[in-house]
Amino acid sequence: MPSLISTPQNICILRLSAIGDTCHVVPVLRTLQRAWPATRFTWVIGLPESRLMDCLPEVEFITVDKRASRTSRLALARKLGGRRFDVLLHMQLALRASLIARQIRATIKLGFDRARARELQWLFTNQRIAAHPREHVLDSFFGFAAALGVHERVLRWDVPIPAQACAVAAQVIPDGSRTLIISPCSSHTLRNWSAERYAAVADYAAQVHHMRVVLCGAPSSIERQMGTAIMRHARTAVSDRIGADSLPQLLALLSRATVLLSPDSGPVHMATMVGTPVIGLYAATNPARTGPYLSRAWCVDAYPQAAERFRGRTPEQLPWTTKIEVAGVMDLIEVPQVTAKLDALVASRS
Repeated sequence: MPSLISTPQNICILRLSAIGDTCHVVPVLRTLQRAWPATRFTWVIGLPESRLMDCLPEVEFITVDKRASRTSRLALARKLGGRRFDVLLHMQLALRASLIARQIRATIKLGFDRARARELQWLFTNQRIAAHPREHVLDSFFGFAAALGVHERVLRWDVPIPAQACAVAAQVIPDGSRTLIISPCSSHTLRNWSAERYAAVADYAAQVHHMRVVLCGAPSSIERQMGTAIMRHARTAVSDRIGADSLPQLLALLSRATVLLSPDSGPVHMATMVGTPVIGLYAATNPARTGPYLSRAWCVDAYPQAAERFRGRTPEQLPWTTKIEVAGVMDLIEVPQVTAKLDALVASRS
């Protein structure tokens, strides 16, 4: 790619969604901020994700409502006002994001390498990051910094949590309270574990490790039903926060928790941002690609079993982005596997 003569004056990041992927962008942003402290950063982001990220200092956020694509593009044009950026980091593969990238004027439009540039993303960029076909999503994002000549990674998030959110979290999880948070649902229902098995782990955490158990999640009907079912099956008292918290409040709760239990979902990566370990439940997706970046040792990885049973192959024989979202895949994860991870994690922290 053309070498930058000097420090870029301004950089635009295009990553609209989802929650987990926007969490992965933050260390790349921190890396570039440290390398170029005088550079101005603008982030074009989805509206829900902005509610979590807009507390980041020294970043301009331009929100896009993905549900109304034409209206959003017109609104974006007004917000951009004809500005031109030195660099656009086009970090999303969806065609709708590329249509937005067309509106962003930039000297360098940096996207994924041709092999990963699905949905014709390569047509909307003029430079590409280096090809690394089988790496974690966060590592792939660091490829954008490397392509700009910034190779030393800053693996930190430092997302400020509003004081009001911290106050709410302190009421739910008092100081010194050992707490297991269960975020039971993914945005894809076939990634979800069963309510009975979540309840069994909740009982184990309370009885063996004297933990409080808190449920969290979005206010969707599926998540509310899951929460109700977990509480019905559990013998221990469970605090139900499903639908009660904003994203900043959830981040504050996660920051006070001892551990999070969750399938492949946004809260997994939110917990990583605040340094809370995650017991991730992975069978439908590959934790080597999408697992909690700092907690992969604590994940229950049934993806190899799923690949063999439902695809007749090993993970190495499958395309890197393969999801095995089929009925029964999460049943490959047994309760003793999860409680063993909890035992090991508690022992390591004590």
